[in-house]
Amino acid sequence: MEESLNFLSDISAQEVRTLSPLVTAHIGDAYFHLYTRTRLLKVTHRINNLHELSAKIVSAISQAEAYKNIENFLTDDEREIFRRGRNAKTHAPRSSTVKEYHASTGFEALLGELFLTKKFSRLDEICAAAFNSIFEEMAT
Repeated sequence: MEESLNFLSDISAQEVRTLSPLVTAHIGDAYFHLYTRTRLLKVTHRINNLHELSAKIVSAISQAEAYKNIENFLTDDEREIFRRGRNAKTHAPRSSTVKEYHASTGFEALLGELFLTKKFSRLDEICAAAFNSIFEEMAT
């Protein structure tokens, strides 16, 4: 994976730290969408099912709940990245509460920063824990 992401070599970790948390959340959102859609291929190949399941998993409500479930798994630095993303000024959609939307923005900011700083194994661990947490909750 790292070889195919040469475009990331132009961005230093220091530069990533100066980005708005909304920018890193934008990247994290895209990454979690792709991660989720790829993982769901083990569940179904029907496009309608893929769309429905992925929409539920990447929703602000599900991401906020997933963050609560994995918070203790995170380092202090990762919690700080989440906090900065959560506190960024955004406008919540009608499909979630303001608190849920802010939490999901924090979660996505964390994923985006891990991606941009090329911490791929940690990114995968966190995405897997979050995905599993959400998927298990949906199954019950």
